[in-house]
Amino acid sequence: MSLVKVENVYKSFNNAHALSGISLNLEANEKYVIQGTSGSGKSTLLYLIGGLDRPTKGSISIEDKSLADFDDESLALYRNIYVGFVFQFHFLLPSMNCLDNIFLPSKINGEKHPDLAKRVSDLAERLRITHCLKKYPFELSGGEQQRVNILRALSMKPKLLLCDEPTGNLDIENTNIVIKLLTELSNEFKSTLVVVTHNDKVASSFGKSFQIADGKLV
Repeated sequence: MSLVKVENVYKSFNNAHALSGISLNLEANEKYVIQGTSGSGKSTLLYLIGGLDRPTKGSISIEDKSLADFDDESLALYRNIYVGFVFQFHFLLPSMNCLDNIFLPSKINGEKHPDLAKRVSDLAERLRITHCLKKYPFELSGGEQQRVNILRALSMKPKLLLCDEPTGNLDIENTNIVIKLLTELSNEFKSTLVVVTHNDKVASSFGKSFQIADGKLV
């Protein structure tokens, strides 16, 4: 079943094309990697799929619903409930401890999630960051911050888990841990996993891949 359909998508910034006619399908409960050099357009594509930006031309549909039909409020709700983001830089709020950072998406949503606290506790134990929850981001190592980032992204059980260079700032040991956890947890939550990377070793961990160069699929 097609979860995401990207059709002839262009994205321009100041008359420069970041994407030039991209078309692809992402199936539900699958794992994908998008590879390309810096500036190839791979992160731009990820942000468009995640509703962080809108294409200049073309369409992106989620379960046959066009994101172009979403107003700003609906798009924010889509990002909050439907999508989990894991970035190279964790974007944890420094004024909040890690537990408050993790619960932030549910608070923004405003809905009650009775099983959320237990899910967060269980995931923290599996991610080996239980000891980090009451600490502030600056008190953690890079690997710990990224695992908190992953926990936050998975806290709402997203259908779509989008990861932009999730191991870019990590050493080999933490890279292996993060890739293993992303794979295992996306399986358990039945999330479609999309990882953007320029790292061939990270890319080899995933079965289905797309290559982007100069804003086009190759």
